[in-house]
Amino acid sequence: MRSGLSWPALAAGLLAGFVGFASSFAVVLQGLRAMGADAAQAASGLMALSIAMGLCGIILSAWRRMPISVAWSTPGAALLAASAMPEGGFPVAVGAFLMSATLLVAAGLWRPLGRAVAAIPAPLANAMLAGVLLGLCLAPMRAVAEAPAMGLAIVLAWALVGRVNRLLAVPAAVLVAGGLIAATVALPEGILAAAGPVPVWVTPAFTWPAAVGLALPLFIVTMASQNIPGMAVLAVNGYRPAPGPLFTVTGLFSLLGAPLGGHAVNLAAITAALCASPEAQPDPARRWWAAVVAGLVYVGFGLLAGAAVAFVGAAPPVLIQAVAGLALLGAFSGALHGALAVPAQREAAVITFVVTASGLSVAGVSGAFWGLLAGGAMLLLHRRRG
Repeated sequence: MRSGLSWPALAAGLLAGFVGFASSFAVVLQGLRAMGADAAQAASGLMALSIAMGLCGIILSAWRRMPISVAWSTPGAALLAASAMPEGGFPVAVGAFLMSATLLVAAGLWRPLGRAVAAIPAPLANAMLAGVLLGLCLAPMRAVAEAPAMGLAIVLAWALVGRVNRLLAVPAAVLVAGGLIAATVALPEGILAAAGPVPVWVTPAFTWPAAVGLALPLFIVTMASQNIPGMAVLAVNGYRPAPGPLFTVTGLFSLLGAPLGGHAVNLAAITAALCASPEAQPDPARRWWAAVVAGLVYVGFGLLAGAAVAFVGAAPPVLIQAVAGLALLGAFSGALHGALAVPAQREAAVITFVVTASGLSVAGVSGAFWGLLAGGAMLLLHRRRG
């Protein structure tokens, strides 16, 4: 292993793959079901996302010889979960996924578009994300109210393990929830037989409300909350690849996964830190193996997507929502802090947050778009007054 894969890189990759999947797959499934996907379509979407981010991470890491980790867009999944199902159902949502993926490709090929997204004031982008996440982050408390014993067990597992290792807090909650579900719920027969690949083609439909209310916010949160921080994590660890090709390749994989129900894949941030840090491998030139191992883990989980969806489908929804909410607490706290960090833009950020969190929908366009628009208008108004 002197010139190739090392034991530390293998361990880091296995941990990154497990944490990346277990920490947020419940959010992804909740988002797809909120968009109108049935069980088979949700399983297909989970499979497509897992395999797409696994293969994309393997290809980019081997190509650049850098630990370039790829993940699904967790903020994007949260956006879907907090949005109303579009008129026309899941095919319209898939059309929005394709439009968002096209914008991701364009951001890589056409620098002005990437710069335009980066120019959105960080407090407004963070406020929009915090508004999207608020309702989901309340789910653990709802679980405690509706199912006190199981809800408290899940929350306590998250809290206690989090004191020892924050990265393992949500996976611990997932394992406890899984144990409780297996012990108390009659699981469907043949659940293991449903573990194999389950691709389901969804013919996309395109509407203007979905383009504005789903595709555009999905593109913005994916770029602002995943791709840009992902580049920052690489830079902190001494890797500075050109961002354009990375955005383009992740956008292309998003395009390939969209007709099968996948909403978006992008550069990872948290799992990128696991693979790119010195703990993964003292030699920076060999850390890319950790990202390759993580990609293989994602592909493996993708091949078990059918069983995961069948298991989750048999569980009380409030427990799955509780796990999803716990998985998003860190993102919510970070977004809320970023939204209020600049005093001069705080009022505009609060307006963005309130409008987004309200669930306002006008002409079929979701509150995320109107929140960003309202906050931007308030920011311009203040600047003119000044």
